[in-house]
Amino acid sequence: MLSDRSRPVIEATLPVVAANIEDIATRFYSHLFSAHPELLDGVFNRGNQAEKTQQLALAGSVAVFASSLVQVPEQVPERLLSRIAHKHASLGITPAQYDVVHDNLFWAIVDVLGDAVTPEVAAAWDEVYWLMAYALINQERGLYSARGVRPETVWREWEVAERIQETEDVVTFRVRRTDDRLVKTSLPGQYVTVQVPVPDDVRQPRQYSLTRADDGEHREFAVKRVRGEDGKPDGEVSSLLFATVQVGDRLTMSLPFGDVVLDDSRPVVFASAGIGVAPMAGMLSHLVAAGSRLPITFLHADLDEASFALRRQVLDDVRALPGATAHVWYEHGAESTLPVEVHAGRMDLDDVKLPSDATYYLCGPLPFMQAVRSALIEQGVAPRDIQYEVFGPDLWQADLVTEETPGAGDRSTQAPH
Repeated sequence: MLSDRSRPVIEATLPVVAANIEDIATRFYSHLFSAHPELLDGVFNRGNQAEKTQQLALAGSVAVFASSLVQVPEQVPERLLSRIAHKHASLGITPAQYDVVHDNLFWAIVDVLGDAVTPEVAAAWDEVYWLMAYALINQERGLYSARGVRPETVWREWEVAERIQETEDVVTFRVRRTDDRLVKTSLPGQYVTVQVPVPDDVRQPRQYSLTRADDGEHREFAVKRVRGEDGKPDGEVSSLLFATVQVGDRLTMSLPFGDVVLDDSRPVVFASAGIGVAPMAGMLSHLVAAGSRLPITFLHADLDEASFALRRQVLDDVRALPGATAHVWYEHGAESTLPVEVHAGRMDLDDVKLPSDATYYLCGPLPFMQAVRSALIEQGVAPRDIQYEVFGPDLWQADLVTEETPGAGDRSTQAPH
């Protein structure tokens, strides 16, 4: 909770800080990496840096957190913090790194805002920073403790046991453990971070959803090769994994983390598009392993059948679940060889009957999730019953503006920065 001294200062300065927060975030990262280039080795995703998505996510997170402290002083935005904490834990972030971030962030604030940052303003925003930092540190400490690890021991080596070509641009890696350390079971919907050495001798981290329930010895995740506007592969890590990693190679992976986790106590609806099917595949696999008899509805949109990654696995799992149904939409037409109901065009929820009292899980491109979420809310689904997974920095944070702030309307098509 903000102190009485700082609250009016934050209220007065929040508009100017929010108006400049993207510039502040950009200057912050530039200064941070100049002073600490080692953070680009295994910690920060420089692809997100180049695309400016990390800067936008930081800007949005700080703005949402500060706004929440002012508008709802008796609580903090738990979902925002949970999402960040899980991502940090998957990277082995330490409390000491928050001091480094603090020093460089406040340098950037002064650099952008200049004389507007009086000692009173600096003290108030310093309070905001440490409220957020300590909330994250405490959550991350709990995540590490629950896994029985320290930040530096979230990593271990796994050996590629199988490589499965799913589509032209998607490959599944099935990896097996290489030591006798206990494998902590993942929760359905979680991801791992893979640290990949790239040609300039640094390690680049990327998160990948687990696509199948653990068996104690193996884990599986799918990698989509990222292509540029010219159609050529240009994803620094995805292209490297896709082109070079073969059976017998070893990968450094984190323990599983992630806050979007299946609730298997009520009906479930999965809605995915493209490679967004990955966490849905993992959740379906867990339901099969648990012998679930819940009503399950699987909805997926793709360009065509050839582009539908993991299609055999997910449809086999749907058939194995007595209460499950599936619908697929193909933009390029309704032709299919699969035993599933196929629709032409983009996903349209009016084409299907949805169960009542369900939890909804969304994953796919941001415009797809925005459209599906808006359609569900139009049908009367409560925002609290809709969860979503974002690949990369969360530029949406839709649940924050509809659930964490009393009286807020549905602004699901707007990012909070």
